[in-house]
Order: sequence, then C-alpha cells, then structure tokens
Amino acid sequence: MSLEETIDTRQHPELETLIVTRTRDLGDGFEVRRALPSARRRMVGPFIFLDQMGPAAFRSGHGLDVRPHPHIGLATVTYLFEGEILHRDSLGVVQPIRPGEVNWMTAGRGIVHSERTGPETRAAGGKLFGLQAWVALPKKYEETEPAFIHHAADTMPFHEGEGVRMHLIAGALYGKRSPVKTLSDMFYADLALQEGAGLVLPAEHEERAIYLAEGTVELDGTEFNAGELLVFRPGSEIAVRASSPVRMAFLGGEPMDGPRYIFWNFVSSSKERLEEAKADWKAGRFARVPQETEFIPLPEEPAPVRYP
Repeated sequence: MSLEETIDTRQHPELETLIVTRTRDLGDGFEVRRALPSARRRMVGPFIFLDQMGPAAFRSGHGLDVRPHPHIGLATVTYLFEGEILHRDSLGVVQPIRPGEVNWMTAGRGIVHSERTGPETRAAGGKLFGLQAWVALPKKYEETEPAFIHHAADTMPFHEGEGVRMHLIAGALYGKRSPVKTLSDMFYADLALQEGAGLVLPAEHEERAIYLAEGTVELDGTEFNAGELLVFRPGSEIAVRASSPVRMAFLGGEPMDGPRYIFWNFVSSSKERLEEAKADWKAGRFARVPQETEFIPLPEEPAPVRYP
C-alpha cells in the first residue's frame, strides 16, 4: 500500500492529493524527481510541470548536458538552490543561472534552448540542486513572441525572520510582489525553514501546493517528507511546522482557462498545434541556438495527453 493510500483525508480534509515522487537517474549521478504532471494531479494553477534537479555532485570534467530542444505554449522557470547552469537559446541569449536568480523563458510560438554546465564549473566540479517548472500560458498568449528575462537574486523580494527565509520567485505572497512579469494569476516562492519554525500558506488562491525539496514538515500531526507534493483544497489556510531544516516551494494560482495537451516539451490547448510543432522540429524549422551543433531528436511517443 502506498503512502498516498494511507493518508486519511478525514484527518486532513484540507489535503486534496499527495504525490510521492520517485528518483530517476539520468546518468553520471544526476537524479531528478518529477512532481508534475502526475497520474494523481496534472496541474496546479498554471504549473503543468515540476522537476527537482539533484542534489548532485559532479566530479571534475563532468556536468549537466541538456542539448538544444524546443518549447511552445509555456514559460520555463529555472531556479537553483545550489550550483550553476549555462543557458543558451535561439534568441541569442547566453546566461549563467545561479542560486536565487529567476530566469523566466517564455516560449510562446516557439523557442529552442540548451542547459549545460559551463566550462569553468565543469573543470572544477561542483554541485547542482534546484527546481525546473513549466507554466502553461493562457490561450490568448500561447503564440506570443518568445522572450528570456533574467532577474538578479538581489532584485527579488526577500524576507527573513523567526526561522523562515523566503525568496518570492513570481506573483504575490505575504504582502510582497515579484518583479517577474507573468501572464496569469499565480504565486511561486522558495522557502527555507529552521527546525521548529512554522509558516502558514494563505488561502487567497484557489489552487495551491507545497513541494518539499529537503527535510520534513508536520501538518495536523502527520509528517511529510522530501520529494512529496502536497496539493490542497481551496478555502482554508494551511499551517506547517518544520520537523527538521526544510527547503520547500509554495506554488499555485488560478485554474487555467481550459485543458492543456502536452507532448514532450510542447504544451498547447490544441492537439493540432502540437502536431505542427512536432513537424516543425522534425523538419528543422525552429530557430537554431548559436554556438550549438547538437540537438535532441523528436521522441517516438504515444499521442498527446490532455491535462486535466
């Protein structure tokens, strides 16, 4: 019997779904955990994809190598707790991504990017730990012009006190608002709690979740652990307390304006649009990433999946 099946929703009426992620090794000791999409929950607000990267430690000469690949109909949000990734895209942007910075890439009608360990970091070896999220775009913005916006860590709303440290990545929370421009009503925050510290997730958004990247939190007498996504019903505040040092994310927003289909790295409200994107990638019609000669081929997979 899985942990999801043992949670008594009568004891936790505010908890709609618990997703227990599994570790997947991508090689060279680099592990990921996928929280969204899941068979138990496809989206939370506009969030249609959430991966935990690491924590990993690369030996000298080794690192991350995600070859150029395309996206449509979404925004990617790369956020690191530790380490560094070198982003390159078909707009010509070359940007190192470091802890606390917010890197928001709007794919819109189409963009291609790569994510690698930079040469200096690769030579020295180092650690990598963070979150990769995809935010589905509202229908009227699905074909918007692609863009990449970088926000330095010291420009992001920050709060520290009573054993809690918060970086607000996007949206509004606790009276603060992120400078990141979003195309839908949402919130996304990085939170670090010392052991014994408590925090309340407000009830102002209809769809809300907590993702635990490190540590354990207690909710109504039950402990939840790293690698778990807690999705809550609307309407009530959620009070959690750290049973150990914790790193977690608060995320969510308003429900999307209709279902989304997803195939590989493509998201759209239209199955026909996904077929166009697949054909364009196969035919080489997407823009290229300068300084890159490799690419990830289109996978042979089943038909697009409808979420939710």
